[in-house]
Amino acid sequence: MQGNGTEQFCTMNKRKSNVQTVAKPSKICRTEDTTQVQDEEDTDEEGGFHQEHTFSSSSAGDIGVIESITLKNFMSHHLLGPFQFGPNVNFIVGNNGSGKSAILTALIVGLGGKATTTNRGASLKSFVKYGESSAEVTVKLRNRGSDAYKGDVYGDCISIEQRIASDGCRTCKIKNKPGHIISTKKEELTAILDHFNIQVDNPVSILNQEMSKQFLHSKSEADKYKFFMKATLLEQMKRDYIHIKQTKAVTRDQVERQEECLKDLRQLFLQKKEKYESLSALENMKKTLEDLKKNMAWSLVWEKKWQVQQLREQIEKEQNYTTHEEKLLLCQSKITLAEKRLQDIQQKLGKVKEEEESLAEESRKLKEEVKLKSKAQKSQEVVYFRAENKLKQLEKEQCLLQERINKISNSNSRRNHESEHTLRVKKISALKKQLEKFEAESTALNQEIKEKQQALFKGREEYDKLSMEEKNIQVSLETKLKRRNQLTASRSNRLRRFGDRMPELLESIDKAHAQGRFIKKPVGPIGACISLKDPSLVVAVESCLRSFMKTFCCDNYKDEKILQELMSPHFPRGSRPQIMVCPFTDRVYNVQNRGVHHPEFPSILDLLIIDNPVITNCLIDMRNIECILVIRERAVARRVMQSGRPPRNCREAFTADGDQVYSHRYYTPENEVIVKYLGGDPEAEIRQSGAGRGGKSSGPIVQISASLMFCKARHSGHGREAAWRIHSMQKKSGIVKALNIKCSLFTVCFQERVSVESINRVKASITELENIEESQTEDVSSLEEDAQENEQKIELERKSVQEAQSELEKHTKAVKEIDRKYQDIRNKREQLTDETEQLKEEQVKATAECSKLEQSLKILEKKLKAHQDNIEAMRAELALKEEETEDIEAKAREICTTPQRPDRSAESIDTEITRLRQKISSQESSHGNEEQVIREYAEAHGNYKNKSSQVRDLKRFIDRLDNIMTDRQARYKTLRRSLSVRCKLYFNNFLIKLHCCGSMMFDHNNETLSISVKPPGQEKDNINDMRSLSGGERSFSTVCFILSLWEITESPFRCLDEFDVYMDMHNRRISLDLLLELSERQHLRQFIFITPQTTSSLPKSPHIKIHQLQDPERESEEALP
Repeated sequence: MQGNGTEQFCTMNKRKSNVQTVAKPSKICRTEDTTQVQDEEDTDEEGGFHQEHTFSSSSAGDIGVIESITLKNFMSHHLLGPFQFGPNVNFIVGNNGSGKSAILTALIVGLGGKATTTNRGASLKSFVKYGESSAEVTVKLRNRGSDAYKGDVYGDCISIEQRIASDGCRTCKIKNKPGHIISTKKEELTAILDHFNIQVDNPVSILNQEMSKQFLHSKSEADKYKFFMKATLLEQMKRDYIHIKQTKAVTRDQVERQEECLKDLRQLFLQKKEKYESLSALENMKKTLEDLKKNMAWSLVWEKKWQVQQLREQIEKEQNYTTHEEKLLLCQSKITLAEKRLQDIQQKLGKVKEEEESLAEESRKLKEEVKLKSKAQKSQEVVYFRAENKLKQLEKEQCLLQERINKISNSNSRRNHESEHTLRVKKISALKKQLEKFEAESTALNQEIKEKQQALFKGREEYDKLSMEEKNIQVSLETKLKRRNQLTASRSNRLRRFGDRMPELLESIDKAHAQGRFIKKPVGPIGACISLKDPSLVVAVESCLRSFMKTFCCDNYKDEKILQELMSPHFPRGSRPQIMVCPFTDRVYNVQNRGVHHPEFPSILDLLIIDNPVITNCLIDMRNIECILVIRERAVARRVMQSGRPPRNCREAFTADGDQVYSHRYYTPENEVIVKYLGGDPEAEIRQSGAGRGGKSSGPIVQISASLMFCKARHSGHGREAAWRIHSMQKKSGIVKALNIKCSLFTVCFQERVSVESINRVKASITELENIEESQTEDVSSLEEDAQENEQKIELERKSVQEAQSELEKHTKAVKEIDRKYQDIRNKREQLTDETEQLKEEQVKATAECSKLEQSLKILEKKLKAHQDNIEAMRAELALKEEETEDIEAKAREICTTPQRPDRSAESIDTEITRLRQKISSQESSHGNEEQVIREYAEAHGNYKNKSSQVRDLKRFIDRLDNIMTDRQARYKTLRRSLSVRCKLYFNNFLIKLHCCGSMMFDHNNETLSISVKPPGQEKDNINDMRSLSGGERSFSTVCFILSLWEITESPFRCLDEFDVYMDMHNRRISLDLLLELSERQHLRQFIFITPQTTSSLPKSPHIKIHQLQDPERESEEALP
């Protein structure tokens, strides 16, 4: 099994150059050669798996073996060698620094390897000895036997000399045995190495210590699998197969192109064939041409007659079509009914408005009357409550008098202190009068405080309202004055509407453009570049485009930057015109599919007159003016945008007053929209806004100025009135001993409390005197007189209360009656308002219906007129066609007297005549040289036949190549499986000699290789990491793996660097035995082992050659940089 697998792998390597030749069609001159090579490869492939080893015993060790190697100025060595290697086992022994690794590195470099392959440097110039200009490496390879490479040219030995300059350049010389230079090309060196099956970068051939460490210590199973594939050359085979597949795909594309070319050749062949066959049919074609001319003449006659007949039928059909007249009459009747309905609605609306106005006037009068009656009712309530309080006080006093009279009458003794009694009565009477006076004044003061509080609050509100009104009027006046100044300035230049410095800015732009600073001259302002088709809709358009009126358009950002610099002297930073950057084009965007199209209302784009396409495209991009409708009336705008689904592609709409309407929102401007930029006549606007050029005027500015002066007067007058009221309140407060403080509610309240305390003191004095009176003997008769007098007062006061109560009831009843009337009128007004809204909606609908019917009427009238014009045009066309028919028939009789009925159209006959004429002309032009026609036909036939044969052969070759590649893929998988199994077997056998357990797991699908090694005594542990081994055990594992690869691969020589550096004597002894055992089995192969240790334990054998290197000189070491 071992020998068979080796033979298979050797056979595959021997065919490497042939596979590469097939994979590169650029090196193949002819398809036949490629097919032949492929056949040879197929034969080799089939024989490689069943035949014995292709190398004979005599030739296997005669080619590719290293005979000697010489180093000059290489790395740190001035001269090493020449080393004459034996044909079987070679040991290179020496201490560190003696040049062991330098020999291995020189071998790689000498055979054309890269510096990175050696793992000793990144560039070739690092291998030149310090202080020297170049380094030289000479490698001699054995070239004997029947399988020698160009034995007649090179002889028994091939010498390869590599010269490396200090700058890293490398030159190669390939010499024969006598020393003559045969070649200096790298391709020749590659061909020699391929013939000898030497792979410099293959670790099976040359494995240094660093590469083995990286392999065994690598954590990536994919990297280990790639190492195995590279070592067994399976990776090279895989790349070759992939390249062959790619080349096959390229060949298939070439075949397809050849097939396209074949179609052209076939077409040329058919043309030549037709030309050849047409030589004998020239007369027949001429006769056929004459017959076709006669058919053509009568075909035109019959076609004209058919056209005349069709036209007569169409005229008759159009005359019988009366739908347009009927629709027109029906539309006229609908318009009459709609106009009558609209008039009725307008009359009803007028009556309702008159009634509403009369009710509004009556409501205003009733409201005033309600205010007066309510005021009188409140006054009467005050009178009633005062009288009622006074009555209660008198009744209370009467009760007290009666008690005292009863008390005095029941007493047995009377006192005689009449003088004191009289004095006390007078004092009590005076105190009561003073108390009544204080109470009346206190009540009046409380009422006045309430009134003054209300008046003061009302005055403050009016003051704030006037201040706000003054501020608004001041702002409006400033706006009007600024607008009038702009209009006055725009008399001489309309551009000043867009800013006082706009004309100067445009002059700066023109000057900069003349100097060539702009790539394309900016355009703007936009408001100066547009005008309106309908000036009555200027408010709507300006409300929509207000933010873009001062905008400029630039073609690129460089022009924008220059324009910003030009604007800075004329406009401050916060108020500069906006700049839009968009590429300038000469054509307006096509918005037919994304714009709004309404039969009644125009879009903003439809209303504008714009001469510059750049302005149009800018407004389309920035404002979507193609999607905005203009609807004059608000109600119609709400109905169109919000009642149902908005028109297609419509985003928003504007009314004639500037209202903005969306599908679910409606915005009305807070103030009246002023036309600033698109107004027509500045003089008219100036006359409307204020004083003109000296005449009297009552424009808005004069009115606003007058309103401002009146507001200031009211404001100052109201302030004086409030101050007077406060002063009056301060004066009134002096009655109750108020302090002279500034007017404030807090002071008045304090004075009110002082007044109440005075009243309480007076009452206390009266009570005290009355108590003294009770303790003395009172005069019953005087008390009875007082009681009678008090009774009379009570009766009079009761009458006053009754009168005040009845008067209050009258006032309350009157207020309720007037309020009821006011509410009735208010309800009627609400009903009239609802009725007015309903009538307005009906009016809008009726107006829209009338407009729609009028438009329909115009359309129907146009259709009717077009219908009538169409009939007249068809009649004229009929007369003309009849004349043409007569003329054509007369000409046809001249050509052929017998009328004919052709079975084809005139167009097809004319096409056939044209084709025949061209064919006859071409035949006649070439008919004189018949030999040339025959020769061209034969040449075209031969080219077509040869190309067809080539395409057919290529297709067969591709099909056969598919079959071959399928077979080779299967064999490739079989070989890969066989090599992996053998590698696992050898690896396990080698580890057993170290009493270790190990395994290899190949996963060809995922392309991974896992290696597990267990040291002696740890067979049952789960730890299988290579890092758990000692240094010697890892080195021995490396040797085992390399030996496994050597068992399954072929190479003329194998190099192993410091394989035993970490081994103990036991492992080193086992490793040496394994290496020598393998070298004896493969005695036709060359082995080179590098070790720093002694080789005294090696057996004596003629097959073993030991090269002992001298220790490095100390001087050379010190000379190193």
